[in-house]
Amino acid sequence: MSSHIEDYALIGNMRTAALVSRDGSIDWLCLPRFDSPACFAALLGRRRHGCFQIAPVGRHRAVRRRYRDRTLILETEIDTAEGTVRITDCMPLWPDRDDIVRIVDGMRGRVPMRMDLVMRFDYGIAIPWVHRVEGALLATAGPHTIELRTPVATRGERYTTVAEFTIGRGQRVPFVLTHFASHSPRPVPIDPYAAVDQTELAWRAWCGLSTYEGEWEDAVSRSLIVLKAMTYAPTGGIVAAPTTSLPERIGGIRNWDYRYCWLRDATFTLYALLVSGYRDEARAWREWLLRAAAGRPQDLQVLYGVAGERQLVELELGWLPGFRRSAPVRIGNKAATQLQLDVYGEVIDALSLGRTAGLEQNADAWSFQRVLLEFLETNWDAPDNGIWEIRGDRQHLTHSKVMVWVALDRGIQAIERFHLDGPVRRWRALRDEIHATVCKRGFDARRNTFVQRFGARDLDASLLQIPLVGFLPPTDSRVLGTIAAIERELVIDGFVMRYLPRNRVDGLPPQEGAFLPCSFWLADAMALAGQKKDATVLFERLLSLRNDVGLRYEEYDARKRRLLGNFPQTLTHVALVNSACNLSRRGGPSEHRSSGMTEEPPGGVARKPRRASTKRRSVSA
Repeated sequence: MSSHIEDYALIGNMRTAALVSRDGSIDWLCLPRFDSPACFAALLGRRRHGCFQIAPVGRHRAVRRRYRDRTLILETEIDTAEGTVRITDCMPLWPDRDDIVRIVDGMRGRVPMRMDLVMRFDYGIAIPWVHRVEGALLATAGPHTIELRTPVATRGERYTTVAEFTIGRGQRVPFVLTHFASHSPRPVPIDPYAAVDQTELAWRAWCGLSTYEGEWEDAVSRSLIVLKAMTYAPTGGIVAAPTTSLPERIGGIRNWDYRYCWLRDATFTLYALLVSGYRDEARAWREWLLRAAAGRPQDLQVLYGVAGERQLVELELGWLPGFRRSAPVRIGNKAATQLQLDVYGEVIDALSLGRTAGLEQNADAWSFQRVLLEFLETNWDAPDNGIWEIRGDRQHLTHSKVMVWVALDRGIQAIERFHLDGPVRRWRALRDEIHATVCKRGFDARRNTFVQRFGARDLDASLLQIPLVGFLPPTDSRVLGTIAAIERELVIDGFVMRYLPRNRVDGLPPQEGAFLPCSFWLADAMALAGQKKDATVLFERLLSLRNDVGLRYEEYDARKRRLLGNFPQTLTHVALVNSACNLSRRGGPSEHRSSGMTEEPPGGVARKPRRASTKRRSVSA
């Protein structure tokens, strides 16, 4: 098992995803969905908890990895004393089946190889029944069956399937792992080589639809691929990450399950998709949002399952020791039961963006927004758990109140611009009241900065959203003072912390790294305030925080130079796309959002795609 989070690369099929280590081991895979129980869980435990390794026998002299251009097809080259091999890993983009294709190519010399397949279900606790049928190896436990097909002879060894073979230059050996329901007929075998070729064409066709034109095209393209890979294609939901319980500090207890869809990410994600030309994906995400959030406004959750499930009970898996002994390992997420008022603002802001962008409107969308706004009219002044999902006492959090203001502001704009029906005079009065309250109770005049919660002195990186959502102009002295205070107090080793370690507002030990999306928010706020040179320097520093295949993460420990948190982190990739657009041209997401959404959003009118036919092709074709 690899020792660092950055040692992993991602492959996926837009229903689930796997993490592949530098030594050729798939150490994490949930089937058949992102949030299903893992069948390979060595990432959070040991090899016996499930993995699928193909690697040269003996010492590896060097390892080089890359994705094929504009794809999610991973190529790993490993040098040994005997020669060099290349392992190609991908998950074909079939609409109705789940396969992993692994192809070993001999590049130089003759290299002894070994395959170890440790099949476990239910996060490493269930050992399947393994048997052979018509040249294939089948492993079944309860509702799941995994089938392995390969021309290499395999044998059982201590509850592990192993194979040993030697590969010479010009030789190729395929391995195909297929998952299907144990009560269903076995799927038809696939041609592994054709599957890789078809997957490559599909990814490149999708990437060719991007309309981004700017200095950082490679980084934006990779981030958009990750965003697409984190989409659950059947519903349009987008997960925060494909993993659970990767720690915010090695050995710490801040280990959460991110395999769900957060409503808070809605506006950020819609902008990233729209500014890049992906209206179909933006529409699918918007429709998922409407379905998931439907119901009584007081029942709105901050996160849901990939199909909109609400019951996400949090459990601890005591048999897994955690990534580098970072326990507990958790599945489910208790934050789903919290009151987070800022989410109402994000939902209404996202739906307003969709309306302004000209996305087809759901007939019930405005009625739903009115119900949310009516709820906020009588609940806006309640304490809540806020953007950081504090597990201590609820607080009057400044960011939460700002986002309630956003909800009312966007509701008022819907009436004024689109002639929808609503109590605009009453909402204007309440919007003004909330604005005045925030500026009075959430602002420290002596230090010229907004603060995390009413009456406190602590800073919070979420305050960077104040100019980004249009609450105050980006050059307002209070905004400039807040940016300066955050740079002075929350920027540690060049990156932004969510809040100071001494601040125990969330009731948990202060064990985390710099939160990278907040660092992108700082770059956005600086750019809006006219500090574009400083914003670009920060942005390019953030671009350097990637692993060898361009994947990005939630948090970073600058002193130990280690990445932290669930991986890859969708919100970080989304923030990168939005910041790149903000810095590449006028009218980027931050400029549009801060202007009060009164103009056509960037990307609202699709431009002609580059490097692709104007005929729309599905990445899952």
